[in-house]
Amino acid sequence: MKKLLILLLLFADITIQAQSNDLSVIRSVADNILSEHSYNIVDKKTGKVYANSKNLPAGGDFAFQSKYLEWRYVDGVLNMAMLDLFKQTGDERYKDFVLKNYRFIFDNSAFIRREYENGIRNPAYYRFAAMKSLDDCGAMTAGLIGAIQYDNRADYKAYIDRVGDYILHKEGRLADGTLSREPEGHKIVWLDDLYMSVSFLSQMGDYSKNSEYLDFAAKQVILFSNLLYDSITGLYFHCYYDYLKEPGVAHWGRANGWSIYAQAYLLDVLPENHPLRPQLLQIFRRQILGFSRYQSQSGLWHQLLDKNDSYPETSCSAMFAYAVAKGVNRGWIDKEFGSIALRAWEGVCKQVSEKGEVSGICIGTGISHDLVFYYTRPTPLNDAHGLGAIIQAGLEINKMKNSK
Repeated sequence: MKKLLILLLLFADITIQAQSNDLSVIRSVADNILSEHSYNIVDKKTGKVYANSKNLPAGGDFAFQSKYLEWRYVDGVLNMAMLDLFKQTGDERYKDFVLKNYRFIFDNSAFIRREYENGIRNPAYYRFAAMKSLDDCGAMTAGLIGAIQYDNRADYKAYIDRVGDYILHKEGRLADGTLSREPEGHKIVWLDDLYMSVSFLSQMGDYSKNSEYLDFAAKQVILFSNLLYDSITGLYFHCYYDYLKEPGVAHWGRANGWSIYAQAYLLDVLPENHPLRPQLLQIFRRQILGFSRYQSQSGLWHQLLDKNDSYPETSCSAMFAYAVAKGVNRGWIDKEFGSIALRAWEGVCKQVSEKGEVSGICIGTGISHDLVFYYTRPTPLNDAHGLGAIIQAGLEINKMKNSK
């Protein structure tokens, strides 16, 4: 009996250590971000640093000192993740990071809009004023919906409503309603845009209690699946060329990650009695079955999911781990799938240094007919495209372990 008790205590201790390690990994990532972060504007010509836009000289070439302050979709993902980390740990620093980021943008909005109107397209912030694509507004405003619940500003509410109107009524789409981009007059559906739209739509539906947003999001999941799901591989193509009536060539990892990530967000807030929920659950489960066949021995997936000679890629692996763990936690998929998420998380953790810097994240990537384009995309240290996903994946993994 004593031996059994000792074994149980040892097992419990190992479990607690494992759960603590999960949180320590994601906190190291988050704390490294905080250590690098600032709220300064730099004049690239002179090197002079300014605390805000009030006294900036005319004709300067400006940049934000921190990439985490920029108005980019990747920072919207990160903001949502930091709020989730605050909710689980109670550490106010993570919430303050998000609230201060949005305050800085909106407090300097007159300067940003003035530059945009003068033809300056500063990549750090012009999208805030542009609102001409889902990249400009979807994920960043999903994070803003999280922030407004702690910082109820009227200008936040006005911007959120403007984005809602843009996505529901003004964003480009195919004849059947599938959201699309239209470069050079040719309509193209990007799988990435399922996240860029549904991240906002799901949060907005939950926040506003207006079912129109959730209904629209649910229809987009089905429409994207109809066009981009590859029944031969069980994976999704990166894009669909409407003018050619054919999909692209690549089963790109992160695009598949964005897709399942978005579906998990939506299912989390979609009413149990929603008429499209059974179909959405079927699509969610089918996609997990599809990409699970391509997981490598390291636990990671490849940059091109069905090409083992492409490099292991961290961001898509974190997104898959998040979606699978969330599916298990919410009862959308069988608990046996949890091992897929655990192995993925083990692989992701090996990409995180003691300092909290992350390796193996592909940079931002467009579409191409050329597979070599995907093979050769760089993976700079701590690229922001995967940091939010890693934090959210670790939180879901931690919940999954705690539920055992």
